[in-house]
Amino acid sequence: MRLMIDLATNRNDSQPWDDFDSRWYLAHNYENLRLDDREIIERVANFFAASGEQRCGIDVGSGTNLYPALAMLPSCRQITLVERSRSNVAWLMREIRQFAPSWDPFWGALVNADADRYKPVEPREALAARTEVLCGSIFELPRCEWEIGTMFFVAESITAEADEFERATQCFVRSLKPGAPFAAAFMRHSVGYQVNRLHFPAVAVDEGQVGECLDPVAYDVTVTMIPSGANPLRDGYDGMILATGYANGK
Repeated sequence: MRLMIDLATNRNDSQPWDDFDSRWYLAHNYENLRLDDREIIERVANFFAASGEQRCGIDVGSGTNLYPALAMLPSCRQITLVERSRSNVAWLMREIRQFAPSWDPFWGALVNADADRYKPVEPREALAARTEVLCGSIFELPRCEWEIGTMFFVAESITAEADEFERATQCFVRSLKPGAPFAAAFMRHSVGYQVNRLHFPAVAVDEGQVGECLDPVAYDVTVTMIPSGANPLRDGYDGMILATGYANGK
């Protein structure tokens, strides 16, 4: 019986998502632009360069991270941010109206990566006009709905169970139309993380596991390890993983 209880507490539905401290997480993760986030931003900007314009985009599990949505702005006429935590939903709804100056270096990194696409965009005006926020679960996304997508540090960070990690990742990709480009980032070898006084579980994934998980639902997938260098974000992980590719509609 004790084993069953312990296993249950590791699963997604058992986590106190509505008590997620958005401001604490923002201050500890995105107050400053880190070198690893900069590398991810540059790679995603370059990958999305061939995606065209006027697409409907989705960012899944946005939390308090705006840079995936910012990366999609030149490609999208509309972006949907799907987030389960009600505290994060409230933060997102406030922030997209007029995002804080702390996001300016993130936008600057996108401009530096691809000035032709990003420089003509007025990011605050565009984000406010094109973005909607929905409270919802990654496991309940409709299939084949969006034309471009991002999912950053979500599937491996909402559960400690490998089957839920795999299902979450594939639910994200299956929410995209066939041929839709996507970028997904993961914490590498994560053992869980602290948000103020609460601890949240994680699945310790590596590049091979990410590739295997994406193989049934995507094609032309590239998986890259992003080192965190001498100044890691926190204890209990070993770099980041970026995966880019295209949904196959399966």
